[in-house]
This record gives sequence, C-alpha cells and structure tokens, in this order.
Amino acid sequence: MVAAGVIVQGRRLLVVSKRAAPDVFYLPGGKPDPGETPEAALTRELGEELGVRPVAPRLLMRVEARAALEGVPLRLTVFTTDIDGVPRPAAELAHLRWITGTGDGLRLSPALGEHILPRLRADGLLD
Repeated sequence: MVAAGVIVQGRRLLVVSKRAAPDVFYLPGGKPDPGETPEAALTRELGEELGVRPVAPRLLMRVEARAALEGVPLRLTVFTTDIDGVPRPAAELAHLRWITGTGDGLRLSPALGEHILPRLRADGLLD
C-alpha cells in the first residue's frame, strides 16, 4: 500500500520523479511504516520528499494498478490536499513538475496515467 497526494495549484498537478528512475513521474507519497496510517504516511513523506506538510487532506480514491518499474500489483490510497509551503525536491527525488491533465508528454506511472489523471479531468480539477 502507498499513500499518495494530489496537489493541484493553478489547475496544474504536482508530480515527482525519483533518482532511481528520473524519467518516470508519480504523485508524491510513499509506503506507510509499520503501524502508520495512510494520512500519517502522507504527512511524513511530503515532509521528507518536498519539505511541506499537507493541509486538510481528503480521501479522493483507492487505486489498484501495476507498479511502474517493478510491474507488480500496487494499491494506492490517494488524497487531495493543499500544502503549507513551496515544494522543493529532496531525499530520493530527482525532479518536480507541475503538469496539466494531458500529462504534458511525460512518462507517468500507470496509476497516475490510467486512473488518477482521468478522474481529476472528469472532476474538472485540471486543464
């Protein structure tokens, strides 16, 4: 299970890539530690990866897809959230981008490209 954050500002979605695969973009977030709730994992991961804290996270959806690199089944708990500052990539992150609902030609994780972006477009959150 992975907790992931949908952060939309100016009708653009924040996506990140990791140093291990800098050409594949995901939602920020990560796996909960033992005993950690998805919300707590999101808070910890956004702090470690981007130096921000989520503000008023709300459950958007649960997604089952295949992991972009490993190709194994992956379950995501996806939250929409505001953040308390300007995100800056840290920890294992390579890049940070703000994208439109088209994905802007980036290579997106299966969960993001096949499930989450279509939902955000259908909800009118992205251009």
